[in-house]
Amino acid sequence: MNDNPHSGHRNRLRKKFIDNGLDGMENHEALELMLYYAIPRKDTNPVAHMLIDSFGSISAVFDAPIDKLKEVGLSENCAIYIKLIPEICRMYMEDKHNNKDKIIDIDNIGERIKNKFVGREYEAVVLLLLDSKYKEVFCGVVSKGSVSACEVYVRKIIEMAVLYNAKFAVLSHNHPSGLALPSNDDIKTTEKVYRALRLIDVVLIDHIIVADDDYVSLKDSGFMDEMY
Repeated sequence: MNDNPHSGHRNRLRKKFIDNGLDGMENHEALELMLYYAIPRKDTNPVAHMLIDSFGSISAVFDAPIDKLKEVGLSENCAIYIKLIPEICRMYMEDKHNNKDKIIDIDNIGERIKNKFVGREYEAVVLLLLDSKYKEVFCGVVSKGSVSACEVYVRKIIEMAVLYNAKFAVLSHNHPSGLALPSNDDIKTTEKVYRALRLIDVVLIDHIIVADDDYVSLKDSGFMDEMY
């Protein structure tokens, strides 16, 4: 005997997902369905509504820090479960678009590299290294910082470029709580990294600044014209 009074509603929502995915579902329904697996013996509909009302949107729920999720009444296990979603999304996008054996389209690097920042609440520096045929040899985080600052370790970037025998590089970092607009420090950092890489015959192609789903290319914006 199933003694869960909410099982009928849960089964209907599960079937709705099986038949149509999340198409046609409201945001709170999608969150409610997900929470079934973190809160098995409780009606998760009011919990889903509470979370969206508290943080403003479903994406804001997923972006909220674990301590903030706990402050509105979630258990630590449930908060961790929610925080897994953007992390898994980033891992999925990185794996799905793994280009290690493919030539990188240098005109579309921003779209390729912005997925490295999905779900990150802190500033991070991502380095993309390419060989002489524009094939990816490395793409990963080389520095992490706070939400407002992240030091770029030039020496580490040089070491990585030498290690992977790179010929081209793309630098990228995110503005978690701001706009994808370059600051004066961003421009100075770009020039510093560009000059350092040139000493080992590696060309810095671009510096991409990411904020949410938006990004700005310093090369396309003309900030790197004087470096070439």
